[in-house]
Amino acid sequence: MKLSVIGCGYLGAVHAAAMASIGHEVVGIDVDPDKLEALSRGEAPFFEPDLQRLLADGVASGRLRFTHDLEEARGAKFHFVAVGTPQRKDGSAADLTYVNAAIDGLLSILSDGDIVVGKSTTPVGTAQELTPRVESVGGTLVWNPEFLREGWAVKDTIEPDRIVVGVPSRADGEPTAAGHLAVASLREVYAPAVSTGTPFIVTDLATAELVKVAANAFLATKISFINAMSEIAEVTGADVTTLADAIGHDTRIGRRFLGAGIGFGGGCLPKDIRAFAARAEELGRGEAVGFLREVDEINMRRRDRAVAIVEEALGGSVFEKQITVLGAAFKPHSDDVRDSPALDVATRLHGLGAKVKVTDPAAIENARRVSPQLTYVADRDEALEGADLVLLVTEWDEYRREMHPLQVADLVSASIIVDGRNCLDAREWRDAGFVYYGMGRP
Repeated sequence: MKLSVIGCGYLGAVHAAAMASIGHEVVGIDVDPDKLEALSRGEAPFFEPDLQRLLADGVASGRLRFTHDLEEARGAKFHFVAVGTPQRKDGSAADLTYVNAAIDGLLSILSDGDIVVGKSTTPVGTAQELTPRVESVGGTLVWNPEFLREGWAVKDTIEPDRIVVGVPSRADGEPTAAGHLAVASLREVYAPAVSTGTPFIVTDLATAELVKVAANAFLATKISFINAMSEIAEVTGADVTTLADAIGHDTRIGRRFLGAGIGFGGGCLPKDIRAFAARAEELGRGEAVGFLREVDEINMRRRDRAVAIVEEALGGSVFEKQITVLGAAFKPHSDDVRDSPALDVATRLHGLGAKVKVTDPAAIENARRVSPQLTYVADRDEALEGADLVLLVTEWDEYRREMHPLQVADLVSASIIVDGRNCLDAREWRDAGFVYYGMGRP
């Protein structure tokens, strides 16, 4: 099938490359000339495992191309809207400027029967508001939220754990005739995944939007819950890691996302839970998700606590101390530093007078653009040399699995390590002579 993808940022570029890889003809539309130039050469403008290969293969095959000209999307059966919905500068709500612009642009090139597929994360009710505009030119609007994990986005697109499609529905909840046609067509788009039994969930537009924000809200709540328990553990002498292991054996709870540390970040969870809370307020049901405000506050407190632990470990002050920060990206397998707890903590320590060296396998250039005042060192061992304290804040394998404490001891000035992700073997590091600090661990 011929598809267009409007917006070729993180979501759009991955989606375009993945769709081309399963045989579709895809044109990606974006307004950023530098990004388009890189993508057209088959080069990924950001780090995401396996994306480079998919882009290069797609461009070389002729199935994938990129342009700024929306006219080149004319004739596509499907138009995937994958633009950003950042937090508004004047509040917590989502900024829908790019979504509205994408829809307005598409109206001039849509033909009868074309299907506009929303993939952007939007406040519930947005799709319903956009529907009359798309239908006015003979198109059908459906919502197909993404559930990508950065670092696993290619796999999550080609082999998703579920496909959710919200379609126009009648008063009784059943899809309209256009909705039924859209469902059948999207089953063909996602045929490889559908053929392997991937759950294909059909619902109304509002539910599809709510599925995405509810999933993010639940994950954020689970992370902040264990971080709240970490705060209690610290004042009682309990070990939050053992606590998480114990309650994680309960199948109703599960162990995943029960890792205490310095909290979550990135371009999705923080802004999405804030936008969800803001939308609930607009709907007059703010009290229903009032707990998300506390989830957000707990998450931000973890950064404060990480700084405090470093200060305690260095005798009460970080001034003029050499601190090596392991990690800048908000999570491993990504170069994304948007709302990164790792980079935020490093910047705060610099502001307190510490001499901060930051290293990261993928995110140094992005971090340098955001926080140029820090010192960046690409080589891990070089960054460790002469450190008065080592702070691990992004759990790359290079740090949690491939970094031996005895080797580190030969490089640093003082054997003090703060494990901001509780991903190291505390006993191993202490046996090697290190003073080890975890988050919510004795």
